Amino acid sequence: MNRTFKHDIMTEIKERWSPRAFDSAKIEKEDIMALIEAASYAPSCFNEQPWRFIVADDEEKLSKVRGILAPSNQIWANNAPVLIVILSKKTFAHNGKDNYWNMFDAGTAWGYMSLEAQKRGLITHAMGGFSKEKTKIAFNIPDDCNVITVVAVGKYGDKSLLTEELQEREHPETRMPIEELLL
Repeated sequence: MNRTFKHDIMTEIKERWSPRAFDSAKIEKEDIMALIEAASYAPSCFNEQPWRFIVADDEEKLSKVRGILAPSNQIWANNAPVLIVILSKKTFAHNGKDNYWNMFDAGTAWGYMSLEAQKRGLITHAMGGFSKEKTKIAFNIPDDCNVITVVAVGKYGDKSLLTEELQEREHPETRMPIEELLL
């Protein structure tokens, strides 16, 4: 699917999409940590940096994260060599009050992470299809944290290994015209 751009924007934004065809080849720890560092530089309310990450890049943690995924995501995400659970702290550290913006800020961190991955030749795919309750139990997540998403990270793999239905969906989606986004 061809996307057209009316404005000169970052190459990483133009090229980024959410594939499902992952190569199972191991990703270097240096690349994984660079993604986390990129995410850490996202802006946040009061510089609170509410995002937290569980990085699964070894068989023990990968097995635990795969176990929380919906079966429809396990079909393709089980091949990803890295799965990252993104969480956010619900309260401010500096005063203990509710941080209304915690998930917004963590979403911004995810955006930074995805663009750094793109720059490094990696693909990412964030998922909503997983059990938040299983995640809390499996990783002993404190009540002060929101479980937001699971992100598959890796290199692009062989699309033909996907189910026929997923192969048909394996392309960048078109976007609404920007004029429709303005109220």
